[in-house]
Amino acid sequence: MSPRKFFVGGNWKMNGDKKSLGELIKTLNTATLNPDTEVVCGAPSIYLDFARSTLDSKIGVAAQNCYKVAKGAFTGEISPAMIKDCGVEWVILGHSERRHVFGESDELIGQKVAHALESGLGVIACIGEKLDEREAGITEKVVFAQTKVIADNVKDWSKVVIAYEPVWAIGTGKTASPQQAQEVHEKLRQWMATNISEAMANSVRIIYGGSVTGGTCKELASQKDVDGFLVGGASLKPEFVDIINARA
Repeated sequence: MSPRKFFVGGNWKMNGDKKSLGELIKTLNTATLNPDTEVVCGAPSIYLDFARSTLDSKIGVAAQNCYKVAKGAFTGEISPAMIKDCGVEWVILGHSERRHVFGESDELIGQKVAHALESGLGVIACIGEKLDEREAGITEKVVFAQTKVIADNVKDWSKVVIAYEPVWAIGTGKTASPQQAQEVHEKLRQWMATNISEAMANSVRIIYGGSVTGGTCKELASQKDVDGFLVGGASLKPEFVDIINARA
């Protein structure tokens, strides 16, 4: 079995209110969760304090984005310093919705990764190709380029989880087959071994995201280079517990 601790992140995106999230949190707090799995919930920024104060301390909380400096005249943004002040220890950066809906560049994502890590946050750094890129046969080129920009901004890999999310599988109901996921994860690990170091490649967690459900999670979790999941829609439902326990 892999020495890497299985990691399951729930990305709530722009969903929920105090009532529904409170019920979800109650479900998570009372469920039997595999103690060998690290669990982190990505809450909307306005609910970070609420999530951190109500979730059991064994479950981590993540912001879904942050800016690249600690404070200043950046209306509508939040900083790693503020995230930490709420007792939150993670941030999701480079999610495909940030890249493709809000136009965030590789360069900006790299700067955010550097600042978040310097501030002491853990980073769930997202990469992934669009459908036209997969069909053009350039998946590797795209994900290696995205990974390089992240890698150039990381000094301490122990605080980084890489989330591979093929954009064509996010929220579409299409999941990459376990074999497709394993193939990209394995190639990413080889790229890291060549371009960073063998030790880092063996220790960093590469998790899969893209329409992960209670039904698809077990077979995906059995792949040797799939170290967990970043879960969207299903993380708002009780089946998130089944996904957390995919390796139980």
